[in-house]
Amino acid sequence: MRVEIWSDIACPWCYVGKARFEKALAAFPHRDGVEVVHRSFELDPGRAKDDVQPVLTMLAKKYGMSPAQAQAGEDNLGTQAAAEGLEYRTRDRDHGNTFDMHRLLHLAKEHGRQDELIQRLYRANFAEERSVFNDDERLVGIATDAGLDEAEVRKVLADPGAYADEVRADEREAAQLGAGGVPFFVLDRKYGVSGAQPTEVFERALTQAWGERSPLTLIEDGAADACGPDGCAVPPRA
Repeated sequence: MRVEIWSDIACPWCYVGKARFEKALAAFPHRDGVEVVHRSFELDPGRAKDDVQPVLTMLAKKYGMSPAQAQAGEDNLGTQAAAEGLEYRTRDRDHGNTFDMHRLLHLAKEHGRQDELIQRLYRANFAEERSVFNDDERLVGIATDAGLDEAEVRKVLADPGAYADEVRADEREAAQLGAGGVPFFVLDRKYGVSGAQPTEVFERALTQAWGERSPLTLIEDGAADACGPDGCAVPPRA
């Protein structure tokens, strides 16, 4: 069974939601039969790479909040994150463009290191002091810590077109599936779970999706030669 997760590194609920989902997955009896794929979704796709600003400033401008209201929201997120065992800096974080991070996540997917990279990006953005925005050297360090080759990472960052189509394809697909926000979880292309739901919701979704998988229907026309664990049957020489 495949679970696809549309998310953005700048999304705090994606950070929290991933932790809740992983708790459900860890307790799922068929964990080894579940493939998790991370898909791209930008909350602020029109933002220029060098347009970096404090999170509180962004929140106040985007949602018409007062600075006090924005800070209260961050404090609440810090509490929610802590409940999941996550570190979360509620002061002095910033916000920026995440397109390069998504491009690197597609590189990581090719090498089987996607989960390692996205977790390190989340931690860097939400728990560590140094910004992840408009800082290629910061991204190089994070990506190599996740197990990617430094030369490949630098090559992707130096080419704005590398994996750009893959990012945009993910975003178009999210729109087609009806994802208006993130995190958005899709289980076997049959069930969707929107938002950072409680762990119990993910547990029920995994159980239901697994139980309703369609068995494979074989179309046969008599017996035919095939290879199996014990080797291949060799027809006798005529």
